[in-house]
Amino acid sequence: MEQTMRKVSLLDLTAQYEDIKPEIKQAVDNVLESGNYIMGPFVKNFEQAMAEYCGTKYAIGVANGTDALLLTLDALGVGAGDEVITTPFTFFASAEVISQLGATPVFVDIDPSTYNMDPAKLEAAITPRTKAIMPVHIFGQPVDMDEILEIANKHNVSVVEDACQAIGSKYKGQRIGSLGTAGCFSFFPTKNLGGYGDGGIVVTNDEELARKIQILRVHGSNPKYYHSVIGYNSRLDALQAAMLQVKLKYIDQWNQQRRDKAAIYTEALKDLSITLPRVKENREAVFHLYIIQTKYRDELMDYLKEHGIASGVYYPVPLHKQKVYSNLGYEAGSLAESEKASLGTMALPLYPELSMDDQEYVISVVREFFEAKGERV
Repeated sequence: MEQTMRKVSLLDLTAQYEDIKPEIKQAVDNVLESGNYIMGPFVKNFEQAMAEYCGTKYAIGVANGTDALLLTLDALGVGAGDEVITTPFTFFASAEVISQLGATPVFVDIDPSTYNMDPAKLEAAITPRTKAIMPVHIFGQPVDMDEILEIANKHNVSVVEDACQAIGSKYKGQRIGSLGTAGCFSFFPTKNLGGYGDGGIVVTNDEELARKIQILRVHGSNPKYYHSVIGYNSRLDALQAAMLQVKLKYIDQWNQQRRDKAAIYTEALKDLSITLPRVKENREAVFHLYIIQTKYRDELMDYLKEHGIASGVYYPVPLHKQKVYSNLGYEAGSLAESEKASLGTMALPLYPELSMDDQEYVISVVREFFEAKGERV
């Protein structure tokens, strides 16, 4: 059936702003009128709110999600000669921070049903040099944390949850980020809880780890002008903290809207030859992205574009195949599931404010594409 042309974005940040504009403007005014622009009460209040939300004792605001990972690993003593295990099917920052500290990223292949690290393949990757395991809750899907924590405890290594895409998701009733040694979040504008610029935070129940990260984020000083270690300039802006505190009130509502829209997609597309997202039992995903997999990915994306629908590829090149990591010696096919996923995965439009009409339009165009190919199950 011929569709009436319209434009559908992969994500619309302005729609969310319109809904909460008065509160955001008031939060900005409060900061500007206070004169407290670096650290101070707005950051402290947001840290307390995030710790309470995640169910941890401590939260330490930093400049961005990448720094959240970097400072956490640094505070755990990761350095030259160490190895940190992570997944190759994620954004580059997950491995980049390991390399920045002089350590070596070790990649474990994914479970194709969730795109998360496969714990069945984890223990074989552990060596005497393993300092930490960094599972990534990719696309807002909780990792198999029980299995990973059991292996980590057995080998006495830390677990740093890369939860940059997963704020609000739950594993067996517990908030993601509160299960490992520490959890790291990003407030990049496109995230489920996105700021109006960069921002990040680390949550933990470990008092000593929290103290170290607090020192590292301010040039390694404690007290001010007295430097015990080489640190970073990585502070969460007061403006971002104030605006994020407004948005934190809505995150559960927005995540539920994402789940509702994901369920609509899954029901409407289940009879097509597409691999759809799967959420395992006792998990609550937050669908940072709605990821499908198809052998026709590039064709489908072109077809959607012709019909005014945006889509995106996540991720086109797994990390072990990136040029910068060619020296690590991973051969083609060595992490087969990640390589397969990189050839077929793509995101459909999904965000809390996506209208029913726009979502139905996306569904109808996707169905039209596959039905023209005779691809139904």
